[in-house]
Amino acid sequence: MPTYQYRCESCGEKFEHAEHVAEHATVQLKCPKCGSEKVQHAPAPFVAKTTRKS
Repeated sequence: MPTYQYRCESCGEKFEHAEHVAEHATVQLKCPKCGSEKVQHAPAPFVAKTTRKS
């Protein structure tokens, strides 16, 4: 299950939430710090580690 990063537009708090890919478009979150529903998805860098040597 992927973990997505979010940012509250009211207080600026950044937090993570684990959810299924199918839930991602419909999930309604509240900021854990201030309780605001003005939460935006904050894209995070993606890094893949492989065992193959270059």
